[in-house]
Amino acid sequence: MSIEKSKQAEELLQQHNQAHIIKFMNNLNEKERELLENQILSIDFAQMKELYDSTKKTVEIKENKIEEISYFDKQKLGSSKKEQLDELGARIVSSGKYAVVTMAGGQGTRLEHPGPKGTFKLDVYGKGKYLFEILIDNLKEANKKYGVVIPWYIMTSQQNHDETKEFLEKHSYFGYDKNSVILFKQGELPLIDHNGKLLIGKNKLIKLASDGNGGTFTSLRTSGALANMKERGIKWVFIGGVDNVLLKMVDTTLLGLAIEQNVQIASKSIPKASPKEKVGVFCKMNGHPKVIEYSELPEKMAEEISSSGELKYGESHIMCNLFTIEAVEKISKEPLIYHKALKKNAYLDETGKEIIPQDLNAYKFESFIFDAFPFFDDIAILRGKREDDFAPVKNKEGIDSPKTAKELYEKFWKKVEK
Repeated sequence: MSIEKSKQAEELLQQHNQAHIIKFMNNLNEKERELLENQILSIDFAQMKELYDSTKKTVEIKENKIEEISYFDKQKLGSSKKEQLDELGARIVSSGKYAVVTMAGGQGTRLEHPGPKGTFKLDVYGKGKYLFEILIDNLKEANKKYGVVIPWYIMTSQQNHDETKEFLEKHSYFGYDKNSVILFKQGELPLIDHNGKLLIGKNKLIKLASDGNGGTFTSLRTSGALANMKERGIKWVFIGGVDNVLLKMVDTTLLGLAIEQNVQIASKSIPKASPKEKVGVFCKMNGHPKVIEYSELPEKMAEEISSSGELKYGESHIMCNLFTIEAVEKISKEPLIYHKALKKNAYLDETGKEIIPQDLNAYKFESFIFDAFPFFDDIAILRGKREDDFAPVKNKEGIDSPKTAKELYEKFWKKVEK
């Protein structure tokens, strides 16, 4: 690192009230200091100030701006209508214009699994299946049905990229064409404490955390994955998570509906189980589609009943989303709003001593994939069924656990195979 760059890094820290890092740097060797200074020069301090300022504000939902959103119920479409939509969707898939993105940047921490979440083995049919394996089965079935090999893009994180790659290589991609599997990394943002100070981790670098699933769009563009899609002639992109073992990544009814409705984005929903269920729900805000997080929806609105006798805001977002390639590109260039989450994070103080906090001490900032929905005038929503479409593996026990996912997965496939 040149003296000039070193001086530039120190000036940035002084200017943005981060002088504690300068003191910390003075105890580092030349190589450690250079790595930290390079990292400092890559940080958008103006953005970090904005994010810190946002922690002092509360989210306000003005009820008069929110309206109920329309949807199509897959169970009530009728066989001829469903066939018509399936045919529209099948044309896209079979012509090689469809790609799938799996967001797999998370670790299996809540499951007490010591690795990337996709490498978690679900105890199905006695021998078990990895989450990645379940997704690949889903893709292979679609490939066989439509006579193609669907390109599969996997978003990893800085933390789990190498381990994910090694796992897939070790298992020979579970029989998938490895030339059609593209890994790319998710973006990251620094953590900050209650006073807006950046934290230093045990690796003697500023602590970073993934920037949320809303960062998928920018990461697709900056990694070159979006350009790869365009080279392949992709027109529609499905984006879903790694942990829903009933996720239909190639749902031609949903795709056909998006085409018929002439929209750039589409999503599958399931009815909310109860007003208090902790899920984001679809609505229209200021005339644009939106998902409101359960923590941001006033209780009165959560319990409101529509003219059909169902919850007015009862369509749950289950991370089952479709976008045109143009929509992905558009979103990738737009700044999304960030949501704050207060976490407990150990860090090194300016002398290099590790501090283990007793309380929540650090803000993590994430954008969500549905924060992109308001950029569009409309969205096609297809209501599915919980028992057919939603069996997430999130918690070690209880709701959305391996036990509940196993039961739903085995029950679904038993029904399909009859």
